[in-house]
Amino acid sequence: MPDKLKLKSIAGNLTAAGLRIGIVISRFNSFITERLLEGALDALNRTGAKENQIEIIRVPGAFELPVAAKKLAQSHKPDSIICIGCVIRGETSHYEHVTTEAARGIQLAQIDTGVPIAFCVLTCDTLEQAIDRAGLKSGNKGFEAGLAAVEMANLSRQLRAASPSRSRSAAPAKSPRSRRR
Repeated sequence: MPDKLKLKSIAGNLTAAGLRIGIVISRFNSFITERLLEGALDALNRTGAKENQIEIIRVPGAFELPVAAKKLAQSHKPDSIICIGCVIRGETSHYEHVTTEAARGIQLAQIDTGVPIAFCVLTCDTLEQAIDRAGLKSGNKGFEAGLAAVEMANLSRQLRAASPSRSRSAAPAKSPRSRRR
């Protein structure tokens, strides 16, 4: 029988001590987003974050989350960000446009800045689904996003520290989207 492989694994831990966490929260559907915020803050508190380590930015709706997250990442240099929003399907196609572009924009902000962003934008068909995901039957997705933000911040720090390019003074490569065409 062959020997088992002993593979090295890198994983983030759930200790928020010393981390700077940004939270960008939508005011639209605030009866849901505020419950998600409470869940995220609970997770951060339980992992050791202090009040002065957390910055909260409020925006009008889910569509505005990406630009605020990107600006926060660029200017305040947090270790991670949590984007909180809630979009509930209506009678028009507006729902699809907002949810698709919010998700895409948050992902691009994360890729462009290198700052991990936890996605906590509920995309629900009904108000009942949103309520369930903000603290009832399905737990609180804000709490889960808080844990993900802490874990990814720590993982990101470990990967930076282990990076062979860290010792080089080369300028970071520009993303393909930032090049002129």
